[in-house]
Amino acid sequence: MSINKLGKQKHIALIAHDNKKDDLIAWAKNNRDALGKHFLCGTGTTARLIAENTGLPVKAYKSGPLGGDQQIGARIANGEVDFMIFFWDTLTSQPHDTDVKALLRIAVLYDIPVAMSQTTADFLLSSPLMDEECERKEIDYYARIRKQNFSGTL
Repeated sequence: MSINKLGKQKHIALIAHDNKKDDLIAWAKNNRDALGKHFLCGTGTTARLIAENTGLPVKAYKSGPLGGDQQIGARIANGEVDFMIFFWDTLTSQPHDTDVKALLRIAVLYDIPVAMSQTTADFLLSSPLMDEECERKEIDYYARIRKQNFSGTL
């Protein structure tokens, strides 16, 4: 297991499905001051709308279905995203559902905080760890695989 430090300023990804964009925008407006202490990025339209409605700089990637979820996932894997807020629409089938699942898998694999509802986002954003350096623990899956191949068990 390796330990990685998250700085005082977090790199936060903001993502929302179409039916949840208004909810995420309203949440971001209500939390503008707290979010303004951190570096923000997001997928396509969501990033643009949050920037327009809050005045905060938000680096935009492609729309989720056009590869934006994968771009955010790559940033997580490269240690460039520390935290993700993803308001997802649980009642509507998404054409890029496999990309969403891959993004969530990467977030868990690299042990970053993830909020998928407003209440969870509120809890995480109000945590004292948001303004402090903190540690996240990543499991060394390469070592596990090597050990499994060597001993035949996990």
